[in-house]
Amino acid sequence: MPGVTHDDAVPLGDLMPWSVAPPRLGRAWPVAPDADCLKARWEALLKAEGPDREALFGPTRSRTPYTAVGQLPGRPAGTEKLIRASGPCPEPVRVLVAPFDEQWLIPDQRLIDAARPELWRVADAHQVFVLETPAGTAGPALLATSLLPLARPGRVRPLYRRPGGEEPNLAPGLTEFLAARLGHAPAPADVLAWALASARPGPHGPAVPLTADAGVWAEGVELGRRMLWLMRRDGDRPKLPGGRRPYVRAPLPARPLTLGYDRDEETLHLDEGRVAPVPPEAWDFEADGARVLEQWFAARTAEGEPGTLTAIRPATWPQAWTSELLELIAVLALLAELRPRLERLTVADRIAPADLRSAGVLPVPAASRRPASVLDHHEEGPEGQFALI
Repeated sequence: MPGVTHDDAVPLGDLMPWSVAPPRLGRAWPVAPDADCLKARWEALLKAEGPDREALFGPTRSRTPYTAVGQLPGRPAGTEKLIRASGPCPEPVRVLVAPFDEQWLIPDQRLIDAARPELWRVADAHQVFVLETPAGTAGPALLATSLLPLARPGRVRPLYRRPGGEEPNLAPGLTEFLAARLGHAPAPADVLAWALASARPGPHGPAVPLTADAGVWAEGVELGRRMLWLMRRDGDRPKLPGGRRPYVRAPLPARPLTLGYDRDEETLHLDEGRVAPVPPEAWDFEADGARVLEQWFAARTAEGEPGTLTAIRPATWPQAWTSELLELIAVLALLAELRPRLERLTVADRIAPADLRSAGVLPVPAASRRPASVLDHHEEGPEGQFALI
């Protein structure tokens, strides 16, 4: 963004003060691009007994089959120790594993080294999780998702501190301050949209330049809302215009092994299978320092080590993956189309951090950096006991 320095931008951590480290799985097998193979992995684990079950599980310092932990908030998984567990697999849930890579997870705290229950408590249809991406990597400074994010290493900042879209995770007094400067009170989603459009990576995390110019603010919010819609994909499905819409031009093989791109023909090759047209901007799109399409494909073709649960995977390429691939191409192409407008967004009449300090918005109260107390019902603890509230 022309003319913006980090001295006149506000750290994202001051605008959205509550943050959580992303969940840490500790083992790869409870997450996969296909939900059915997760259920097959669970069945294979429970068929094994004693030392065999422990070896398949993959014990760590945080989790073994003998670890006693409670249910994840809102998830009806068992709470007996996994070494003697029985019954069906907890229903897998959709999660964001890497930038733009939606996969499935078995939502059982016994399988996850650090599940971050505070994130699960506020995850609902109203929530938006903001992910920081590392400085010095290509791609957007911020990502947003409606799904529980597993992507590492950046912090996760929920837009709301409580379920139901209540209590925005914004610095107290920020929206009132902006209302006085802009002439109208921005909604929490507008503040998020502005941050998506204007944030830039910095040495101490992403920073967001603020403006008192209502016209510039409106332009940035419009761009950010478009980015938010494309990243969340929880409404109307993004599509490219008819003549640019990608289709399968040659059938994909049962198990493609290689991915390539013909820039002249704008064609994506999955072995002998072909998808076209694929804009170069979609193929070149990077996030968190990696080419998104290559990373997405690698996650679906990786061979698990023989004898482990990760080796249980679909025998053939599911049709659902093809649909996901076509939609992902559209999302990346449409996001790339916004880059010129984002680069031209010039923040006039800037609001400096000193202005927020003078108004009492900064420094942020310590309580705003801690999770809200949202325990309004009993959560089952280890071995069927209720957690204390």
